[in-house]
Amino acid sequence: MIEVGKKAPAFALESSDGGTVRLADHAGKRVVLYFYPRDNTPGCTIEAQDFRDTLPELAKRDTVVLGVSGDSIASHCKFRDKFSLTFPLLTDPDTKMMTTYGAYGDKVLYGKKTRGIIRSTVLIDTDGTVARHWPKVSVKGHAAAVLDAVKALDTDEAAPVPAAKTKKKPAAKKKPAAAKKPAAKKKPAAKKKR
Repeated sequence: MIEVGKKAPAFALESSDGGTVRLADHAGKRVVLYFYPRDNTPGCTIEAQDFRDTLPELAKRDTVVLGVSGDSIASHCKFRDKFSLTFPLLTDPDTKMMTTYGAYGDKVLYGKKTRGIIRSTVLIDTDGTVARHWPKVSVKGHAAAVLDAVKALDTDEAAPVPAAKTKKKPAAKKKPAAAKKPAAKKKPAAKKKR
């Protein structure tokens, strides 16, 4: 099962771009691995188009997108060409990899329990660990949420720069200046006691 902070399981799957894609091929990059039920279905088409449209922003952040389903490479290629998809679609016909990633199993569809591909997404960080996991995805706005998560990782990496702390230092200098005024008032009070 997938756990945030743990190493993402290795995989090697056939790709719509030809050959085999391995997680190791993308070492040092972030990987958006999204799982979807079927090529050419309404929800899956919207999701694929949203990731396609988000890809330039993700690429700027050294992030690749890989779509995974159980469809054949021939089906993937038709789907890719029909909607001008600009990222590889991987096939997992025996569902072993999807099962490892928690993307295949029991789900409820229209009130009926079935077994199949669970629409989900895993964001893998540059060190190969799972940075985020969306176990149940609603298509609308999902690609944008993934982009936000990638941006947040960039922000987290930049966080050690003490920009906010330097802004607070001038405020700290003002406090001692304000403290001097009450101290001056206390001196005459001490003289009256003698």
